Amino acid sequence: MEFKQALAQTQSRLSQEGSDMGFLFEQSKSWTTETLVGENEWNKILACAKNLPISMGTFPFGFEFPLQTRKPQADIGVSLAGGTSASKIFLDRAKHSESDLLAGTIVKLFKQMEDNFFLRGIVDQKVMLEFDVGSAKEAIPELPGFFLYPGRNPINGGKGKVNEVLTVADALFSCAGWKLDRTEQDKLEQIYLAQPNNTRMDSFGIFPSRSRGIRFAVMGLNTSTALDSFLKAIEWPGDTSIVQGVVKSLHERAQIVQSGVNLDVNEEGLGSTLGLTAIVKQRHPNDPQYWLDDTNLWTPFLDALGQEEIVVKEKLVALRGWMSKPMILYGKTGRFVVLRGIHHIKFVISEGALSKVKAYVFMVFTTADPSQ
Repeated sequence: MEFKQALAQTQSRLSQEGSDMGFLFEQSKSWTTETLVGENEWNKILACAKNLPISMGTFPFGFEFPLQTRKPQADIGVSLAGGTSASKIFLDRAKHSESDLLAGTIVKLFKQMEDNFFLRGIVDQKVMLEFDVGSAKEAIPELPGFFLYPGRNPINGGKGKVNEVLTVADALFSCAGWKLDRTEQDKLEQIYLAQPNNTRMDSFGIFPSRSRGIRFAVMGLNTSTALDSFLKAIEWPGDTSIVQGVVKSLHERAQIVQSGVNLDVNEEGLGSTLGLTAIVKQRHPNDPQYWLDDTNLWTPFLDALGQEEIVVKEKLVALRGWMSKPMILYGKTGRFVVLRGIHHIKFVISEGALSKVKAYVFMVFTTADPSQ
């Protein structure tokens, strides 16, 4: 079955199963232990997910699990594509309610991608939403983080793509009612020009409910030398020796096929907090098996991760149990195939130390009965 046909069919069938993403997140309770998500946390997650159309489950969605705290806690991430039934629901919500801040912001962002051919050629019409749930200090913020991913036209280093960088950043800022200032533009340009040729800007994100600024990932910095040179070239204000120590420890104990950094740029320049991303599978977005993980793929890495003092060992055990071979779920409309696994692990360095370790896990639902 063709991808678009399967996508439309899965969206249609999911819409007959329930009305919102809360239904799909609730299905995942059976394979998500209380070590990762407790009952109180589930209540928050399901309340947040009830504001999201169920057809968003056709695209990858999942959890962000902090591994450095014993508290069962999770944030959630969902994907949205233009031209889908879910995007049309948000458009309709925005038309009928000016107070629906989430729908209004999504519509603003998609309108930019629709009107700006150059922007659409870089990121297509896709966005990932990241909701602070477990990490929210008080109530869940009305607006999530918004992330765009250059894929159709990758932003590789050494290719003269400063304009692409600023275009994506400007689109995200505009949907939040912000405007890039000179400091932010100059810093983004400096960072892009410092990128080695074999690297790419992998994602751009903003968190309107947190503070003004943009977060982006540079992937392909696969050696400690390349990473150290890059951080010095962009004048990162943190201690690069701390970064080197974490990288050296990981590479000595685990097989990592790709690594990179997450950085924050704001009105004051480059932030001192840094995220180190580690991936054990070379993922290619156009590969039909992109979301199909070998269940043993992460085992050596998780073994190595267990040697980090900051990591709660019980959470690593729970994380192993979360991974699975493709499984079948039975709904009112027939069978669904569910793929799930670990996408990546991120190490956060702040205030001169390794302060957080986060696991990003995913689920994908697709139809298993093409004749229906």
